[in-house]
Amino acid sequence: MVSRGRTGFSRPIVYISIVSIALGLAVMFMSIVILTGFQKAIREKVIGFGGHIQVSHFDLTQSLEPIPLTITPGMMDSLRRIDGVTHLQIFSTKAGIIKAHGEIQGVVLKGVGPDYDWSFFRDKMVSGNVCSIPDTGKSDQVILSKTMADLLKLKTGDNLRMYFISGENVLGRKFLISGIYNSGMEDFDKMYVIGDIRHIQKINRWEPNQVGGVEILINDFDRLDQIGDEVYRNIGYSMNSSTIRQLYPQIFDWLDLQDMNVVIILVLMIMVSGITMISTLLIMVLERTRMIGVLKALGMRNKGIRKIFLYNSVFITGAGVILGNIIGFTISILQLRFGFLKLPVESYYVSVVPINLNWFHLLTLNVATMVVCFLMLIIPSMIVTRVTPVKAIRFD
Repeated sequence: MVSRGRTGFSRPIVYISIVSIALGLAVMFMSIVILTGFQKAIREKVIGFGGHIQVSHFDLTQSLEPIPLTITPGMMDSLRRIDGVTHLQIFSTKAGIIKAHGEIQGVVLKGVGPDYDWSFFRDKMVSGNVCSIPDTGKSDQVILSKTMADLLKLKTGDNLRMYFISGENVLGRKFLISGIYNSGMEDFDKMYVIGDIRHIQKINRWEPNQVGGVEILINDFDRLDQIGDEVYRNIGYSMNSSTIRQLYPQIFDWLDLQDMNVVIILVLMIMVSGITMISTLLIMVLERTRMIGVLKALGMRNKGIRKIFLYNSVFITGAGVILGNIIGFTISILQLRFGFLKLPVESYYVSVVPINLNWFHLLTLNVATMVVCFLMLIIPSMIVTRVTPVKAIRFD
């Protein structure tokens, strides 16, 4: 119906409709990949500091001075056998004070063992390397954040002295800064220094098998609650387990609120695309009124004529959807490759706009756009039934 030789008014309108739908879908496309990318980036940063699930001694105070948890091979094997669990790592925390170059900073020493997964921090190192924690003996190496290093005027290779309270005594410990990281999560960066758990065990006078807790990493975040319940059922009555959502509800509630912004954008863009197609369909019907009259005079039914216009409208919508996908994919790939869209890390916790190309989300978006636009065209196409052959043939 949109032939190359035709010079009717509907031709530029069709092109405008295709461009409008393409731009609308590109906006929806980018909204989804940016939102899911942002949620994934922040989620991974929080998980990097605390794992997916934490098992600790049952303690109602949630103190940074945890009650020691005695781990046994049987307990660890029981947790490893849970479907979805990929890694276990021991940890403990101890509040302390750093004094350097006339500055004093309250921090939390997070002690970890040789089994610790350093993959998160390796990607965040801006200087030096992560700690090297041996299977036997004790390591004096620690890593701290760039925020803390700048505040205390410290750098990789410097010695660091921390002070802890043990009973009624104040104990000092000397550490070596092996590396400096920058996660972008200011609240965490200002708090944590990562080092060997054996220092905390010695300060607290714990046994080698006593730790603050166990962090559990899983392979599917969507199953977090399910696996968390399974972990809770597998631990003793004196222990407690908490998912990362339960530990930091304010962060995840904030991330969930972002979904509403994208829903509003999706609804508005689909409405705009649908209204654009309705206008295009009405213009095409108006311009081809004489053709409709001729087809009716030759015996063609209203249903068949409506199908012609609906199929043509679906073709136009499909062209716009394809073009919109091309625009969206191009911008996404360029952003993943070059990161040209920047963000203030102080406000958004990430330095560049994150992109997450989830094929299921994008396929759903495309199908939903096509279906909604088609459904919105059914009622306007009914105008074909009101065209009478005699008046239509005489229409000018």
